[in-house]
Parts: sequence; structure tokens; C-alpha cells
Amino acid sequence: MSESAVQARPYKIPESVLVVIHTPDLQVLMLERADRPGFWQSVTGSLDAPDEALDQTARREVLEETGIDIALSGAVLRDWRLSNVYEIYPVWRHRYAPGVTHNTEHVFGLTVPAGTAVRLAPREHLQYRWLPWRAAADLCFSPSNAEAVLQLPRFTPAS
Repeated sequence: MSESAVQARPYKIPESVLVVIHTPDLQVLMLERADRPGFWQSVTGSLDAPDEALDQTARREVLEETGIDIALSGAVLRDWRLSNVYEIYPVWRHRYAPGVTHNTEHVFGLTVPAGTAVRLAPREHLQYRWLPWRAAADLCFSPSNAEAVLQLPRFTPAS
């Protein structure tokens, strides 16, 4: 790959969001990664710019990965004010600047109406499932994602 091709793709910012999408009865949307079949997760994504607001990152990533437009869907986005700092898996470190080994992940919850349509980004995800929250946590490949799903009842207002 030429140097100009490498420069055309900027390094990822080591700050991201994790969005646990769920229905009022705590059915959680799980997505299977296209680049790692068998790895299931919630919506995740890095900031596009250092000054991008975290809620804007969450809205953008949800739309890109699931087709759910928070502004039009009757959904409610909540910043759980939780952050995780974790070591970036070695297989994905090449996406970050040399020497970057850790990412800070900010956790959000997104309540959507039951029956909300999902349209996957095929380059990112192979399939999706709606699962009860405990089963969803068991399916997560990422420990921080599993822990966020387990926190869901704590951060979901009673109906």
C-alpha cells in the first residue's frame, strides 16, 4: 500500500460510544460483526472528530449500523454517564495511531418501541437478534459490553 493510501485513511480516535438498544420490556438488540463472525455486540463506534459530541456519535452510529433514526423513531437516548477504559484488541490496533493501546468507551442506552425495524449495514454486521437482557449479556464477546447490558435494569425507568 502506498504512503498516500495510508494517509487517506486517518487513524481512529481512541474514544467511542457503546449504545445498548432495547425495548421497554428489556429485549436487547444484538449485532453479529461482519469482520468477526460469531462476535456479537451492541452498537459501537468511535468519534469522527475530537470535538464531536458523544450523543451525536451515538446517534450517528445507531443510524449507520441499524438504520434507526433516533429523531424519527420515538426512541429515547440516555447517557448512562458510565465510561470504560479498556485495552484495544491487538487485531484492531492497526486502526489507531502508533502507541495507542487503550480506548475510552462511553455507555448509552436507547429505548425503542417494540417492533422497531432494523436495517443492518452489511459491511459491519451479518445479522441481528432481539434477546432478553440476560441472554444478550451472555452473547456479548466484549466484557465491557456484557457488563453494560447487565446494568440495563438499573438505567431503565420503570414503565
